[in-house]
Amino acid sequence: MPSLLLVSLASCLLAIKQASPISRCDLAKVLHEEDLDGFEGYSLSDWLCLAFVESAFNITKVDENTDGSFDYGIFQINSHYWCNDYQSHTENICHVDCQELLSPNLLSIINCAKKIVSGAGGMKNWVKWRLHCAGRPLSYWMTGCHLG
Repeated sequence: MPSLLLVSLASCLLAIKQASPISRCDLAKVLHEEDLDGFEGYSLSDWLCLAFVESAFNITKVDENTDGSFDYGIFQINSHYWCNDYQSHTENICHVDCQELLSPNLLSIINCAKKIVSGAGGMKNWVKWRLHCAGRPLSYWMTGCHLG
């Protein structure tokens, strides 16, 4: 029994070590610098809410979907449509390797997210944004963040 507990603890610590979160305000600063405030009518608060509901601000999050595709990065961008993961069929609309969407500088994922938001549906392309962010007061996401 103690060895099973030790293995479980080690697995949890490994999972924690692999997560790469960014703070809410640091993300707000990057998004602001990349001109996302007001992009296609969405506020920084919309982007922060999206990042939280999709990945809990985890830059390196990867999730497998039931159709065999994967969602990548802080905005959980899907490999079936937007990036090439060399594992499943892809349209690769963003013309980017999915692994690049996990980069800590966030430029690849921001550029791909801009392409998604610029198309039909905007942020409604993300189900979790529709369920948890759309039509709700979101200004609290910027509380305590100083962009200047």
